[in-house]
Amino acid sequence: MRHRLVALAGVLYLGTLAPSAYAHHSHPYFYDECNSITIEGRVDRVEFKNPHTWIQVLVADGKGRQTEWGFECGSPNMMSRTGWKRTTLKEGDRVVVVGNPLKDGRPNALLVRITLPDGRVLGPGDAPAPKPLAKR
Repeated sequence: MRHRLVALAGVLYLGTLAPSAYAHHSHPYFYDECNSITIEGRVDRVEFKNPHTWIQVLVADGKGRQTEWGFECGSPNMMSRTGWKRTTLKEGDRVVVVGNPLKDGRPNALLVRITLPDGRVLGPGDAPAPKPLAKR
């Protein structure tokens, strides 16, 4: 009987932790993971720090105005394991970025992949870098 009570207490305790873990990793709540956007722009800055790296990209429209897009990535540790370095992107680099946009329409997205100026393609740090599409 005592073992069952301890097991039940453990399950209840773990159940109280689940909402806070989901709140931190709630990408499906904020980002539209069924749709993606592709933008071309210039890197404004990279915030390579915990808990998530952010890449800020300036995108010009046809009228000379610029919109700053923010792309959320994995942690610096995760990104470094998938090919990223703190110096991978520099201010002014021209990039093509694919991401899952915010559901509310603000200019932020969850990074899916980014094509660097040298042609390399990197992902958000949560998995190995995606393979570039074969040219036909």
